[in-house]
Order: sequence, then C-alpha cells, then structure tokens
Amino acid sequence: MKKLLTFLLAALMIVPGLCACGQKSTTVVRLNEVTHSVFYAPQYVAMSQGFFADEGLQVELTNGGGADKVMTAVVSGQSDIGLAGPEASIYVYNQGKADHTQIIAQLTKRDGSFLVGRSDGVFSWEDLRGKTVIGGRKGGVPEMTLEYVLRQNGLTPGVDVTVDTSVQFNMMAGAFTGGQGDYVTLFEPTATQVEAAGQGYVLTSIGQESGEIPYTAYFANLSWLENNADTAQRFVNAIAKAQKWVAEHTDREVAEAIVDQFPDTSLEELEAVTARHRQIDAWNATPIMEQQALERLETVMEQAGELEHSQWVPFDELVNNTFARYAVG
Repeated sequence: MKKLLTFLLAALMIVPGLCACGQKSTTVVRLNEVTHSVFYAPQYVAMSQGFFADEGLQVELTNGGGADKVMTAVVSGQSDIGLAGPEASIYVYNQGKADHTQIIAQLTKRDGSFLVGRSDGVFSWEDLRGKTVIGGRKGGVPEMTLEYVLRQNGLTPGVDVTVDTSVQFNMMAGAFTGGQGDYVTLFEPTATQVEAAGQGYVLTSIGQESGEIPYTAYFANLSWLENNADTAQRFVNAIAKAQKWVAEHTDREVAEAIVDQFPDTSLEELEAVTARHRQIDAWNATPIMEQQALERLETVMEQAGELEHSQWVPFDELVNNTFARYAVG
C-alpha cells in the first residue's frame, strides 16, 4: 500500500509539469497601425477580450501615423505586422522587391473617414465646388477614395475642388481647427470630438459614397511569414474571433470593450461612433479578402493617377488567404 501511495504522489507531482509543457509559450508580435481609431474596433476587441492571449500572443501596438510610415517599419523589420491600406503593399510589390509584403487578413471593407465642414445644414457635394478639402497624403487610400467620390459626384479634383495633400495624416484635424481649408476628412473618434468641441460638423460618410473596397488590411514581409507561419495563423485566428464577436454584440458592448483604448473619449461617444461605423457596414465579417474588392481598389488608384493598368498586381501574389480561410474553418 505504501509503495502504491508513493507512486500515486509521484505521478501527481509530475502532472503539473506535463500540463505546463502543453501550454503555448507567449510570442510577442510588434503591430504597427496606420492610426488609432474606433474604425479598427475588432482589433482592440481582440486585445481586450483576450483573443490574442488565448492564441499565446502578446501584441505590442504602435501608431505609425500614415500608411507609408507603417510600411517603412514593416519592410525595415522594426515591426512584424502592419495595418494599413492595401495600396502600400501594391506600391512595394511594383518596386520589384523579392521580399515584398503580403496581405494576410482584411479588417475593414470601406472608407472609414467622414467629411467635416465648418457649417451645419443640408449637405450637397456641390457645396465643395471652388473650395479646399484637406484630404491626406497623396497616393494614400483616404485621399484617393475622396477623389473617387468627388468624381462620382461630378467634381474634378484640382479643377472644381482643391484637395490639399500637404498635411500629414495625424495632423489633419489640427490643421482644420487651426483655420486651414474649408473641409477635412477625419476618422473617428476625431471627427466626433471636433464636432463636440464646436469646431466642425460631420456632414457625410466617404465610405457610404465610395462603396466597398478592401480599405484596411494586415500585411507582413514574405520572409517573416515563411519563418513565422504559426504566429501569423494565431494572429489571424484572433482577428477572426474578434470580427465575429463584434458582429454578435451591441454597440454599447463594443464601446465597453474598447474604452480603455480611448481614454479621452467618453463611453457614450464611443457607443455613438461604433453605431456610426456599423451603420455604414465598415467592418469585414471575416478576414478573407475577395479578388473583386482588390480590383475595385486598383480601379480607384488608377483613376487617381497613382497606378497604371499594367501595374495591377496578381491577386495571389499580393494576398495570402490561407491563414484567413483556416481561421474561419
């Protein structure tokens, strides 16, 4: 009996060690986002609800302040994964880099910016004729989508409307409230905060006017993906879970889940902004990117004069849906 008890005790002492060995080790992922916005709510939900942690990941988040800066950080190895417009990956691919970036998950499916003006009232796109709009960096998706929408409404950029591309992305609100330009395109919660401060009025959604395009996506260098395929898969798994969670929860619950990310924004404002994004159908239901969506973006880029038709990138070269498809089963 004593021998049996001794054996059982020894076995019980070994079990915790075996359990520990079965646990996933924590992997740090350096994530660089183009800006910090409620537009990326599913990403912050993945952080707050423990979806990254469940996958054994610790995400170190930094704000790049523009797609070009995010891409520079990823290409140089300062960041592992970037979140920005797919146009950044298209530009890099067309530079002929062997170790170009590849898109592994799509987060948003339309422009998340809102047109903000200096006066309230019934809005018409004709109001912009002869005026100046602070539109962001030339060649960036926000600026190109704005030009696309202007053309759709009978206004030729540079002729009927001046699109100011001299202001850095994260400086646009400050430039507008400081007196520059007649209109500005802003992301949330900045647009709502400018309106709440009485410094402007949200007039319309650029995304509703433009239609669906793969507006924001996650990408990484081919070499990083080859050496860190398991980490990439776990990252996309967490994003897929968060997208599903957002779709199944109320605006209030989403606001409560991301409130720590926006200390200068009230819960009520976050709820209103979340509702605004849901109303325009801003978020992808899954991380899978569709080929026709990418081709629509390339059409926008071509019309903006930033991409020749001969420079359209083969879908399978630029987008790797393997991780996303596995994540959603």
